[in-house]
Amino acid sequence: MRYLVTGATGYIGGRLAPRLLAQGGADTSVRCLVRDPGKLRDVPWAAHAEIVQGDLLDPDAVRAACEGVDVVYFLVHSLSEHGFAATDRKVALILGQAAREAGVRRIVYLGGLHPDGPLSEHLQSRAEVGEILLRSGVPTAALQAAVILGSGSASFEMLRYLTERLPVMLTPSWVHNRIQPIAVRDVLRYLIAAAGLPPEVNRTFDIGGPDVLTYLDMMQRYAAVAGLPRRRILSAPVLTPRLSAHWVNIVTPVPKGIAAPLIESLVHEVVCRESDIDRYVPAEGRLGYEEAVRLALARIGDGEVETHWSNAAVSGAPSDPLPSDPAWAGGTVYTDDREEVSAATPEALWRVVTGIGGERGWYSFPLAWSVRGWLDRLAGGVGLTRGRRDPDRLHVGDALDWWRVEEIEPGTLLRLRAEMKVPGLAWLEMGVAPDPRGSRYTQRAVFVPRGLTGHLYWWSVAPFHGIVFGGMVRNITGAAEATSTAPTRLRRAG
Repeated sequence: MRYLVTGATGYIGGRLAPRLLAQGGADTSVRCLVRDPGKLRDVPWAAHAEIVQGDLLDPDAVRAACEGVDVVYFLVHSLSEHGFAATDRKVALILGQAAREAGVRRIVYLGGLHPDGPLSEHLQSRAEVGEILLRSGVPTAALQAAVILGSGSASFEMLRYLTERLPVMLTPSWVHNRIQPIAVRDVLRYLIAAAGLPPEVNRTFDIGGPDVLTYLDMMQRYAAVAGLPRRRILSAPVLTPRLSAHWVNIVTPVPKGIAAPLIESLVHEVVCRESDIDRYVPAEGRLGYEEAVRLALARIGDGEVETHWSNAAVSGAPSDPLPSDPAWAGGTVYTDDREEVSAATPEALWRVVTGIGGERGWYSFPLAWSVRGWLDRLAGGVGLTRGRRDPDRLHVGDALDWWRVEEIEPGTLLRLRAEMKVPGLAWLEMGVAPDPRGSRYTQRAVFVPRGLTGHLYWWSVAPFHGIVFGGMVRNITGAAEATSTAPTRLRRAG
């Protein structure tokens, strides 16, 4: 079987692709169409797949990716705040036509579970994409799921942080709506099985776990599984979905742009209306809610989060791919360059550099980083709450607090690209090189302003760079020396 996976750098696609490779034989091949192949550079399974660069809005790229493929998995959905419905509609039309012309035997799509009647914009868009694919002329299985429970999923992280951080909370009326959550491992099982459906099957399928709960029940049961006291819940009907999204943005790592469509879907009762998928895939073995939560928490505790919602860049963020990288050639560019020679070995210095962020912090003036993070959250950004996917390893494409790992040259260079709310584009580069006295650490902050606001922003924060960036240089080299054989730091080189 020959598969094409779209969305392979995302939460579901990044888990599906290796399972397709693992469950197939010698005649199984997996092709992944991605905008930025660099995000899969350090993923172990990518060496066994065919990674193709292209944009789903490019008909030629999609047509070429569909050639010679039996099954196409459509696992992408725009979460931008403006124009997402038109974009998703265009992508679905392009992919449906390309699959039909290439002789693809089946399309498998993962959409959102929804009731009849008026829907939120995001749910309506996902339903429309399914309808377009069902009319494409290629047999399509449009699976529809509600809340997906798994380590690193946006839905699970929202639930987790709300419950853990708020022993007492004011809640909107939608927390009393019924939901049928499903474990991510069951979603993957259904996706894989859907590839083998009979050719005459062209329809939607509701998929869900064995439990139907309210969001309030989900929070209380999460608390029980996590060993937390029962949460005190107070009703506040005035909390609209929009206000709820802002609140989630502040309390949890999930930014407003992602929280809003999640909450909009919870405004509806999302319960399976049929279980016809059981005719083709046995329902036995589905994980119940508590077991799914227990498994997700175990994965998080063991540092084995396979993929994370933040794997996909925040839509419209400055870290979205640009025509060229690095992208600061031409135009006004502000930089802050610093350098220091250290007695630490290059290996020790590199370990500190690649261990930065998350619980270890940023090695200077924590209050300044914390305040900037909260301001970013209040503006609807990601802030510092995303942390790291893995405490010791970094890969290209990883989210790192408000940064995205853009480039890694092992042992020598780490380049981060900002996803915070700023009037321009920002990068942070950290370099390590051997030196006769030990090692040399270089650090460069780069900012490309957008409009007058961007210039004013740079000059307003520039006075603090000595404290923040200078402190980083001193403390990073100092931390490296503390773990290296040489005990003292040498003179500053610049």
